[in-house]
Amino acid sequence: MIKQLILITLLLLFTILLFEWTAIDIALQDYFYHFETQQWLIDKDNQILRLIFYDGIKKVFILFVFFVLIALLFFRKTKIVQEYKQGLLIVLLSCLIVPLVVSGLKASTNIPCPKDINHYNGKYPYVTVFSSYPKDFQQQGKIKCFPAGHASGGFALLSLVFLFKRKRNKIIALISVMILSLSIGTYKMLIGDHFISHTLVTMLLAWLLILLIRYGINNNHHRKN
Repeated sequence: MIKQLILITLLLLFTILLFEWTAIDIALQDYFYHFETQQWLIDKDNQILRLIFYDGIKKVFILFVFFVLIALLFFRKTKIVQEYKQGLLIVLLSCLIVPLVVSGLKASTNIPCPKDINHYNGKYPYVTVFSSYPKDFQQQGKIKCFPAGHASGGFALLSLVFLFKRKRNKIIALISVMILSLSIGTYKMLIGDHFISHTLVTMLLAWLLILLIRYGINNNHHRKN
């Protein structure tokens, strides 16, 4: 089952990467930008929204990962940790690996944010993974906007699906994480930091990495037994 899910996720990821997203990205992003005032729908400096969807979420995520690590290191012999050990390990590795991989890609793809492109009064042309900057474009330094980095922590929590044992709890975890992650992604779109394709690629990449982590841990567990 995991192998099939990995294959399906790979196909979806490649489809999004290969598909020409320019029209969709721009058409959707236009709704979030006021061309007359040259302002985004939400001000990036709005402290309350920034606290909820950026700084606050980030701190809660770090605390969550810290508590999972503490549980596995210092409470590994307790009954509940023993029962959920494999799931907790999947969650911990996912929460570490997914943001690291996404961050590494952001540092190398050199793709601008919506707020950076000419269409929204920025200085960069719109480019995708498989398109290049115009030859006459002079770039001062690499820009880091693709894929969506902030949402990667939220999507890494999709690993909670493999922590819970009951189907009902798995569904609750899935729905809750998707609402949380898409809310973060939407906020970043509303302030001009990301296109919809950036968030979708992060979502699929996170799920792919989680599936690979789960596959590796399961194989290791079966070999030991």
